[in-house]
Amino acid sequence: MRRSLMEILCCPVCKGDLVLSVTEENGEEVLEGTLRCAACQVDYPISEGIPNLLPQTACED
Repeated sequence: MRRSLMEILCCPVCKGDLVLSVTEENGEEVLEGTLRCAACQVDYPISEGIPNLLPQTACED
């Protein structure tokens, strides 16, 4: 995921701002990390450079 995407990304649930936490990067590419919604406190993982912004469901185990 490119850092420049942070300008247009928002929480898919509440449309709040996302905070980026990086655990691995390569130049401008974030390879591993987390996007956290400051408003609803939900974490969205970034794995192999791909952010998973699918909303979590109540029935996930």
